Amino acid sequence: MKETLEVINRMQSDGVIGAYAIGGAVGATFYLEPVATLDLDIFVSFRQAADSPLISLSPIFEYLKKRGHAMRGEYIVIGGWPVQFLPPENALVEEALSEAVETEVEGVRTRVMTAEHLVAIALQVGRAKDQARIVQFVESGVLDPNKLEGILARHSLLEKWERIRIKYFNGGS
Repeated sequence: MKETLEVINRMQSDGVIGAYAIGGAVGATFYLEPVATLDLDIFVSFRQAADSPLISLSPIFEYLKKRGHAMRGEYIVIGGWPVQFLPPENALVEEALSEAVETEVEGVRTRVMTAEHLVAIALQVGRAKDQARIVQFVESGVLDPNKLEGILARHSLLEKWERIRIKYFNGGS
């Protein structure tokens, strides 16, 4: 992962990408027991062309291809890791990106989404694996309940949260 993060940091310092944060399953491993995952989700502030309302991944792919990194499906392999660069598709993910915390991996500075934002995003997405991850986060005791409640309220997720609480933590069916 060290080489992967070094390349991503270089992309940022070279102006190819703006702020970034690790999310998804790899982001969760900063707070929970590691899980098997196939890819690294990097949420990125993209540079948008002034003459287009669309976000283009071309500058990222061109930059990385010139440096010997290969495409594999929707991923680009960097340092042995399949990486997926993702734009913040809604206000919750934008907030998670802007409030990501700095950490260090193998001596390399990086940013990762907070545990509370990872839970809120998992709740918003709502797949079975996301629900399982939410349970892990709650049972691990790493969440700040007040911070989580604020995030969920701001992004209209309190009703979904209540359903998860009933289903998994209050003996509901």
